[in-house]
Amino acid sequence: MTNKKNRLAALAIAAMLTVVAGCSGSGGNQAENVGTGNESKSGSPSFNLWLGWTLTINNDSLVQKYWRDKEPGVDVKLETTQGDAMTALNLKINTGGFEDAAIFGRNETVRSAMNRSKQIMSLEQYFDMPDKYPGLASIPKQYLELMKDEEGHIWSIPTWFDQNPDEPWPGWASQAWFIRTDVLEKAGLTKEDLTTIEGVEVYLRKAAEQKDAAGKALLPLSFLMDTNDTLNWSDENAILTSFGVTTAGRGIDKRGDDFVFAYDDPGFKAAYQWMNKLYREKLIDPEVVTNKKEQYMEKNKAGRVALNAGTFWNISPTVWETLDGPTEPGWYYDVIPFPKVQGVEKVGINQVTNPNPGYDVYISKKTKNLEAILKFFDYSLQQKPEQQQVINEGPAGLYWDWIDKPIGKWEFTDETYKASRNSGDAAQKAKATPELYMVSSYSNEWYPWWNTAEAEKAGAAKTIKLTESIGKMGSIRVAEPYDLLEMKQGGVWEKYSPEVENIRKEYRAKLLMAKDDAQFESEWEKFREALEKRGHWSEVKQEWLDTYQAAMKAGEQK
Repeated sequence: MTNKKNRLAALAIAAMLTVVAGCSGSGGNQAENVGTGNESKSGSPSFNLWLGWTLTINNDSLVQKYWRDKEPGVDVKLETTQGDAMTALNLKINTGGFEDAAIFGRNETVRSAMNRSKQIMSLEQYFDMPDKYPGLASIPKQYLELMKDEEGHIWSIPTWFDQNPDEPWPGWASQAWFIRTDVLEKAGLTKEDLTTIEGVEVYLRKAAEQKDAAGKALLPLSFLMDTNDTLNWSDENAILTSFGVTTAGRGIDKRGDDFVFAYDDPGFKAAYQWMNKLYREKLIDPEVVTNKKEQYMEKNKAGRVALNAGTFWNISPTVWETLDGPTEPGWYYDVIPFPKVQGVEKVGINQVTNPNPGYDVYISKKTKNLEAILKFFDYSLQQKPEQQQVINEGPAGLYWDWIDKPIGKWEFTDETYKASRNSGDAAQKAKATPELYMVSSYSNEWYPWWNTAEAEKAGAAKTIKLTESIGKMGSIRVAEPYDLLEMKQGGVWEKYSPEVENIRKEYRAKLLMAKDDAQFESEWEKFREALEKRGHWSEVKQEWLDTYQAAMKAGEQK
């Protein structure tokens, strides 16, 4: 184990031991729950898996049939969430809880609600039974240690983690600045002219003079202000990154011996001042605040935008992946380094490569299907580089196969499966697979969508090239111990973080659209006042700092 991993694990474990309250009352007599459980019509044991997100499901999909009839021999019935996940969770808890198992993206609020409900069972014993559950036993121990409460209990099965925490997969880097090279060429500029924020402004003014295919003036700069985004995942983050603001994780950056929170970073205000200046000069899409995702994507597809800031997932990679050549505007999208801002020494961090689990599976203490649940997740969590592909699409040789050798290039081999899988229609895809890659894990040794030979269009290769380029721009780093601190349940961080997020969304629009400098300053002061009065900002920060100091002391003692 490397010194880096030792340090990370020790501090995070110490934080858990210091601040996480024990929840021993959540369990119950688990011996009563093992049993044989329910069986499907095929005779296979079955269980219900409640998904903490909205999904079109078909419980007779081809991949689920394989799970039921072949391997692991378990019938997994999916139940999806409608609307807001936390509202659905609270309703479920208050009406008796979920039936068997539930999977949610790792979230402190979810974890706290699950533990306080007293409706889930502790699972630590099942990670130490290699003869019966080798997949569960193969989960890297450092992940499990981080999950233990004060009494040593683990309350969920971790999923979607890196199999090799010492050499983590870098992830899909996607937040950056995206130029249209055809517009750039018509403006008489090159990418080298866009290395500074001033150079970008020159380009935007020249782009405003150009027309799209329909004869409309181009929108110089646009991004998506999604009502569902967060501080660590929003399009404005690409701009904040240039201004040196760290938004990844909890939006906390370590500078020397001090910590700087995103909203306190001078670059945060400066970035919105810059956006406000451009908005007043009509260099930003005037509908930027009200655009729905579909509208934003359509504008990009139609070639209306000269420069995008944010994640390419919001632009939609389909605007280039469906092309074989320069037949539409999407062909010309390219990435530029984060423009330099005077006085900013280095760009901020907008993505943390975190090898730790991204999802948690909770098991109801009233389930009669525990053995089926454990059997399925023991299968899904086998530590094989290709396992996420196996879970997503079935095993090699069924609907897809290797082209030359294992852990190399692959392609779909079943045309019926492929047609449904890649139809673009949610109902058709659901007939093939529920696409539950997140119940598995991943590996830097082999990542399926970087090794596919399925690309039928030349533009499909662009997405991988873009993400590889963005990954080298300095805006991504591996998780540090302070990124992994667990905040105490029922504390001010847990209580007020949602309101702090609401305040960010409320005032970002007001700051962006301020009619002049005086109004901007007025809205900025109101933003800061709201953070304190409604978001208890000073208390929230202090609790985080106290938690960090406690973790440091506990780590030193260990």
